[in-house]
Amino acid sequence: MTTGHRITIEQGSEHVRVVHGGQVLAESRRPLLLHETGLPVRYYLPPEDVRTDLLTASQTHTYCPFKGTASYWSLPEAPDLVWYYPEPKAEVAEIKDHLCFYEVEKIAE
Repeated sequence: MTTGHRITIEQGSEHVRVVHGGQVLAESRRPLLLHETGLPVRYYLPPEDVRTDLLTASQTHTYCPFKGTASYWSLPEAPDLVWYYPEPKAEVAEIKDHLCFYEVEKIAE
């Protein structure tokens, strides 16, 4: 990693939910919290906690020098709504195949 840039990952226990268009796309009590310099905390959710049956694989791929190449999933009305790293860099191996959404709602319990 370059000087001044950090990524840390911790196992979360928050109850989080992703809703789009009134439909629950994901719900988890075991998100991975990824903290990256200069970016908001991102919640990476286990694939078992995501309604992947509602998503379609996208042709989009992006590259992050710190995490690797991301692949995307879409809804018909929301392209590239979800991303994941099928082969992340070794430093962030924990996020492999976990899915991340731009907006995640934390549920107070």
